[in-house]
Amino acid sequence: MAKQAQGEHTPVGIIGGSGLTRLHALKVERQEVISTPYGEPSAPLTFGRFDGNPVVFLPRHGAGHTLPPHGVNYRANLWALRHVGVERAIGMAAVGGITSVMAPGVLCVPDQIIDYTWGREHTLYEGDLENVTHIDFTEPYCAELREALLESASQVGVPIYNGGTYAATQGPRLETAAEIKRLERDGCDVVGMTGMPEAALAAELGLCYACLALNVNWAAGKGDGPITMAEIEHNLEQGMGKARKILAAVAAV
Repeated sequence: MAKQAQGEHTPVGIIGGSGLTRLHALKVERQEVISTPYGEPSAPLTFGRFDGNPVVFLPRHGAGHTLPPHGVNYRANLWALRHVGVERAIGMAAVGGITSVMAPGVLCVPDQIIDYTWGREHTLYEGDLENVTHIDFTEPYCAELREALLESASQVGVPIYNGGTYAATQGPRLETAAEIKRLERDGCDVVGMTGMPEAALAAELGLCYACLALNVNWAAGKGDGPITMAEIEHNLEQGMGKARKILAAVAAV
């Protein structure tokens, strides 16, 4: 496990999602390839600094954005971050807005999640076990890190929505309008494809994990016409500047 400089807090882990793989304010110090019991992570870990504060960055979909949501090795990613000393991890996510408050461009810190994925390697507790292990997942996100994200957003003057339920769908296709209606009936506010099993694996590893979600489009049937990549890319570009300010502030905590 990597050691930190004397008097320095442990680095914040940042898992980047679609369009969130480049953090322009990050001063890169080194990259490290980590081998894990669960195979290779999505990419080498990037060690760097935000305004002098240590962070470890991992692009969830690979350095060239080649891994679809169902093909990400979530177990290796989370294990690698924990192995190098990360204790707090922020999962960045580009999501679609379902409820009226989740308009494109809105940043939110979800407090609940519903898992609609299937067939993914979703637990570390399998194989040759001495005991069956169940984790409490009543509150899927770390309250301490959620509060740090919200306070940091306030400090840097970035509006952010506190709460919301994240619907984790299988992908890589987007959802039908009928599926979104179902998710809304289930109580979901935003929809994405990478929230699970990432959150549950973080809990199994004892990581303090929270999600910083950027709404990049209305979910299917909620906007005017079809969802376009041009719309998504525009909102990503507009929102990432705000997200970077929040991340830099959290890294200092």
